Amino acid sequence: MFFMRSISDLKTKAIVSNIRKIREFRNYTQDYLAAKLDISQNAYSKIELGYSNITLNRLIEISEILEVDLVDMISLDGDGIIRLKLSDTLLKQSGGL
Repeated sequence: MFFMRSISDLKTKAIVSNIRKIREFRNYTQDYLAAKLDISQNAYSKIELGYSNITLNRLIEISEILEVDLVDMISLDGDGIIRLKLSDTLLKQSGGL
C-alpha cells in the first residue's frame, strides 16, 4: 500500500510541477490564474504546491486557461512542455503572435 501511495504522490508532484512550469512559461501570475478560477491566490498556491487535491473539472479549467492540452499538462516525461515551447516558437516565427 505504501508503494502505491508514493507512486501516486510522485505523479501528483510531476503534474503540479507541469502546471507551474506552463504558468511561468505563459508569464501568468498565480493571482491571474486564481482570478480566472474564482479562487484566492492562497488556494491556487496550494494547488501548485500539491497541498490541495483538485478535481478533474478544475484540472480541465487550468489547462484551458493555460492554453495547453490536458494530456500535455499531465505528461510525466516533460514532452508536453517541450512541444508547447516549440509550437509557441514556430507561431512567433510565422508572425502568429
